[in-house]
Amino acid sequence: MHQADTQRQLTPHWLVCLAMLLLLIIYNLICHFGSDDLRLNLDETQRVTIRTTLYAVTIGLFPLTNLVRHILLRLNQTMPGDKPAAQRYLTTIIVTQTMIEIVSLFGLLMFLLGDDFNTLYIFSVLGLLGIFLHKPKMTELEDIIQALNIKNTA
Repeated sequence: MHQADTQRQLTPHWLVCLAMLLLLIIYNLICHFGSDDLRLNLDETQRVTIRTTLYAVTIGLFPLTNLVRHILLRLNQTMPGDKPAAQRYLTTIIVTQTMIEIVSLFGLLMFLLGDDFNTLYIFSVLGLLGIFLHKPKMTELEDIIQALNIKNTA
């Protein structure tokens, strides 16, 4: 398969990443231009506890998402069925991008609970990093295609 064909097959995968990026931008716009009536302004000690918990969850979510991606990639190569490689890989991208989008939602949540923009930006940048780390990779799709071709010829 030619590189251009493989790249074309990744278009829906990139659209998933674009959708996640747009959601992140929308969260930030809501916080900047939304009404202050939406904010709960919890007590500082409650926010610190929630924020610390969300940071811990975020720290755990990055390696967990990486592990899930690794497992899904291997399943894409070995699971029986007639699903095309690009469709199998799209499922992997949707799952991992959704898992990492949760980090961006933590920023929105903390902002609505009364935290400042700094916390929103930290979680937004972490979410952006996650989108970048789990973007579609042509080599991964090519590996799935190759593994399925070998399996089908055997």
